[in-house]
Amino acid sequence: MFNELRMRPLKKPAFCLLIFSLFLFSCSEDIKVENPIVEDPTPKLIEEYGYVLNNFDVVRDTIQNGDTFGAILDAHGVSQNKIFEVATTFKDSFDVRRIVVGKPYVILKSKDSLNNAQVFIYEKNRVDYAIVDLRDSLMVYNEKKPVSYVEKKASGVITSSLSETMADNNLSPYMTDRLANIYAWTVNFFHLQAGDNFKVVYTEKFINDTISAGLHEIKAAYFEHRGRSLYAFNFEPETDTTNIVADFYDEEANNLRRAFLKAPVKFSRISSRYNLKRRIKYYGYKLRPHKGTDFAAPVGTPILATADGTVTKSERRGGNGNYVKIKHNGTYDTQYLHMRKRNVKVGDYVKQGEVIGWVGMTGNTGGPHVCYRFWKNGKQVDPFKEDLPASKPLPAEYLDEYHNFISPLKEQLDCIL
Repeated sequence: MFNELRMRPLKKPAFCLLIFSLFLFSCSEDIKVENPIVEDPTPKLIEEYGYVLNNFDVVRDTIQNGDTFGAILDAHGVSQNKIFEVATTFKDSFDVRRIVVGKPYVILKSKDSLNNAQVFIYEKNRVDYAIVDLRDSLMVYNEKKPVSYVEKKASGVITSSLSETMADNNLSPYMTDRLANIYAWTVNFFHLQAGDNFKVVYTEKFINDTISAGLHEIKAAYFEHRGRSLYAFNFEPETDTTNIVADFYDEEANNLRRAFLKAPVKFSRISSRYNLKRRIKYYGYKLRPHKGTDFAAPVGTPILATADGTVTKSERRGGNGNYVKIKHNGTYDTQYLHMRKRNVKVGDYVKQGEVIGWVGMTGNTGGPHVCYRFWKNGKQVDPFKEDLPASKPLPAEYLDEYHNFISPLKEQLDCIL
């Protein structure tokens, strides 16, 4: 019977199985089994604010209404003695009274059974932060996150307003303010025309090379207003950092600043011009000269000194309401009426662009605005018809350096579409 079985042909499936088994056995010595991937059990180190966060229990939160530095630390077990020491001994480094609602903070706590608060970190802004190290001998100091600067370019065509054009081009609202400051003396932003356009080369701040911290500075700009081309280059001589500070100059090295700003408020509109022949229906069309220029703006809008000078009046009186008057030199004085609140007092020296008060409706006024009055040699005049003095151009000894500096920047601006 055995012989019969041995001689009987194998069925096809069984034969294939036998062949596969023999092949597998013969090749078993050549098969290499790869080692399985074993993940490293060591956790990745997380470093922030100069600390390895893995070593702590990390509490992240933001300042809420009613929060105080003392209350926050007390809730995390910090002694009143240490809280008092931080508040008194280190107030020059970190004034605990000035923590701001909405600002983030971090508390690093020990991982032992006591779970004590060891470090308090308060973020003043996206870059600057204060550290209160509560371990051993108390230390309080300020640090900055690593910041890099990336050069960028942008452009836009005005359709309605500068701010709306910025928004349409996904540009920071701070860009609007910066450009308005640069061209405050040369462009009337109350009368931009559709088709006016701008180009700008600027740098943007990045934290840890990834998180945008916003606009850093404008290096160069171009603004075309009513067909007039206006270049602006931010320049500070490398050879002299004491007498000449960074400022914006045009192609010919003329300073873009003027002795007076065109207006005491930003992004407003002129609601009533200087007019010695004005007649008003309400008063029976009697001659009522208007010796100022009214700039309509929402209540609370900052009012700016249009030039450097000394405050000679700061009071509330009759139809003027709250007002401020500034003497700029032996020739020029300016006055700002109908303020909601004044921000300066008599004798104060103010710089051009400094906030001297806020738009209101005090005195005789039918709506929120600032009435801007301008004196030349003791006589009220229309500032828009005066040939007001310009700032001094860049001194001749810096011209070669300046033109070498602006050449590549101008080429960049001209190539922006």
